[in-house]
Amino acid sequence: MTAFTFTCRFSYLAFAGLLAASAARAQDTPVRRTPVYPPPAPLATDTTSADQVGRSQEFAVPSVLGMGPSKGLVLHYERLADYSIKTTEFRNSPDVNTNHNTTVTKNARAFVKAYAPLINHPHLKVVLGVNYDREEFNFKDPAASSLYRNLEEKGLKVLGAQLAVIRPVDEVHWYIARVKGELNGDYTSGELTVPDYLKMSAEFIYGWKRTPNFAWGVGAQLGYTFGRQSIYPVILYNRTWNSHWGVESLFPARVSFRYNLTRSTLLYAGYTVDGYNYNIKLREQLDNGLQTLIVRQNEIKPRLRLEREIYDFLWFGLEGGYRYNASFNALDETNNKGFSLFRGSARNLAVDNTLGGAPYASLELFIVPPRKFLNKTASK
Repeated sequence: MTAFTFTCRFSYLAFAGLLAASAARAQDTPVRRTPVYPPPAPLATDTTSADQVGRSQEFAVPSVLGMGPSKGLVLHYERLADYSIKTTEFRNSPDVNTNHNTTVTKNARAFVKAYAPLINHPHLKVVLGVNYDREEFNFKDPAASSLYRNLEEKGLKVLGAQLAVIRPVDEVHWYIARVKGELNGDYTSGELTVPDYLKMSAEFIYGWKRTPNFAWGVGAQLGYTFGRQSIYPVILYNRTWNSHWGVESLFPARVSFRYNLTRSTLLYAGYTVDGYNYNIKLREQLDNGLQTLIVRQNEIKPRLRLEREIYDFLWFGLEGGYRYNASFNALDETNNKGFSLFRGSARNLAVDNTLGGAPYASLELFIVPPRKFLNKTASK
């Protein structure tokens, strides 16, 4: 074997050994990858289980981390301070009317609401809700107007049921659809005729879940938020900025800024727009001869609210604010058919009331899913 041949073979073997050593080192040294961090775990007060908004973004929902607990049963009582009322009863023409005024010495509202999941899967949730509301008025001088006499100690009731569907489409998109029927008025069980008192409302919102802390959506509602049945656009915006601050809104009906004082104490500041619509059969005719009325209320309430846990599944809420009355009018039943786009066109009123502003306060007790139940759900 010549020296040249020996040198070539030695160089080849050395090169092969170098390649083998490099391959071995490559197998021993892991390839550097971009680190993957798990999403934050849900707070104890989150509205849904961890498989929805905490540990996984597989199915998007409109709730965000830090929101208060979902409510299963709600007991609510609200009372307004005394306020003035000025009433104009129109006859056959707006130019022919009678004027009255007095003080409302009692305006109290109470309601019971209950919600139960019919279907509760990560990709589909169907919730059934029922409610019973009651509102009462007392006047300092009920004899001043036939309207006051008809409303004095009369229970204005709402008996309703609703079906809500929350449908996550994928890890980002979701939508909510809801339909609700209510029987509104001064009926009793013995004289109730459903077509005379039935009020229908509905909503649809399509949204995006950008992060566990941010969800928003756009849609439309058909309902009585602005007094008479109307359809209007809505914007849902739920966002948690940090461990304390967040916002929950369904604009224009309500906006609330949230402060998480602790995991079991939440503070809110914002406003709500409330609308009520009652069918009333009068005990005695008004001065204009009407025997049945549609009473419409619309009010704006800036408010402060505290929610706090009493024991695991039991919470209470305290709320206070100021009620600004936008309208409190009455129409002949025949002038309240159909619905309007946004506020709708003006209608001839049978009674026009001007109400003074008044502070209000409310107390609420509500039952939420026990924390042990949420922990079990999160561990599955």
